[in-house]
This record gives sequence, C-alpha cells and structure tokens, in this order.
Amino acid sequence: MAGNQQPRVLQALDVARTQWYHFTAIAIAGMGFFTDAYDLFSISLVVDVIGHRYYGGQPPRGVSAAISVIALCGTVPGQLVFGWLGDKMGRKRIYGYTLILMVVCSLASGFSFSKRTGKSVVTVLCFFRFWLGVSIGGDYPLSATIMSEYANKKTRGAFIAAVFAMQGFGNLAAGIVGMITSKAFEKASPNDVDYVWRIVLMIGAIPALLTYYWRMQMPETARQRYCDIWIYQS
Repeated sequence: MAGNQQPRVLQALDVARTQWYHFTAIAIAGMGFFTDAYDLFSISLVVDVIGHRYYGGQPPRGVSAAISVIALCGTVPGQLVFGWLGDKMGRKRIYGYTLILMVVCSLASGFSFSKRTGKSVVTVLCFFRFWLGVSIGGDYPLSATIMSEYANKKTRGAFIAAVFAMQGFGNLAAGIVGMITSKAFEKASPNDVDYVWRIVLMIGAIPALLTYYWRMQMPETARQRYCDIWIYQS
C-alpha cells in the first residue's frame, strides 16, 4: 500500500495550488538567508575597525584573512553535517538547532574578550566565527530544501529564487548597520570605538532570534513525513 500511496502523495503536492502558507515559508526560510548574508558580509567593516583599534591602522594581512574567511571555512562542514542530519532527523528539528547555534555564536562573537588585547581577541573572535559559519552552512541546504518541498511544481523555481534573493537584502542591511553604528561612534574615544564591531556582529542575532518561534511553528514538510513513512513501511 505504501508503495502505491507514495507517488499519489507526491503528485498531489506537485499540483497543489499556491496558498498563503507558501508565502509564509518564503518569509521564514528567507530570513535565514538574510541573516546568513548579514553575518558574512558585515565582517568587512569588522576587519577595518579591529585594524584601527588594535593595530593602529590596517591589520596584518594574515589577521585580516583569518577574520574574513574563517566563517566560510565553517560553512563546508556545516552543510555536510546538518544537511545529512536534516535527512535523518527531519528538517524542522535540525533547522531549530542551526538557528540556536547562529544566535549563540553571533552574540559570542560580539563578546570576544581576552585579558590580552589584539591577537588574543582576534583568536577568540575567529573561534566563534568558525562555529557561526558552521550554523550558516547548515542553514543554506535546509532553507532551500524546505522551500522546495513546500512548493508546488509550477512555482518551485520562483519560490526558491525568492528565498535566495533575501541574501541581497542581508548584504544591504550589513552596510546600513555598519554606517549607522560607525556614525554614532564617530567622535568616540579609541576605547569606545571597540564597541562598533561588537555591536555590528551582535545585531546579526536579532533577525535569527525573531524568526525562531515561527520556524518552530512550521510543520515538518509533507514530503519528508511521507518519505519517512514510506521508508519505514518498506
């Protein structure tokens, strides 16, 4: 029976008419891409401020490269591990885990303190940025997969494109937040300038935190549920 029901279920999902929950899924999944882009692209301002604060100008090339790319290094294992866990344990549960990790690491990056300034602070920052990258890497495949599994066959490409388009808004938001924060501390003392990059990084936790409740209210995708049932009954 399961073998006969499975194709019918998938066919019904493919031809289902577009409904309000499709647009809700776009907004919720899109906020993940928005936050991912904000966290990744805001680092350019952070590097400049850290260089001004701790190195008296431009930071050494190795320091600048480490801060800039460490999160990207974390996205690769994040995609592999969380993508695999999403197939094994369900999209919804792993989606929540990646979001919690993203919030924690965004806040921890802003609280990167050390008894020794300069190199020690950068080391702590890179540690948390790596794990932030892991959470971002996990969010990428899960957001795209969830949207594709919610969408019908006719609008699947357009809906996934709408989710990915939120990256542009996240990039824009990173620039706006950076300019506003820098302007607010334009006449601050050198010690107070240290707050600029910390505030910029911690603000990245806000959109992720605001969407956590709605992500947890999203039901598991029908395709995932029926595939699990089909595999179990087979």
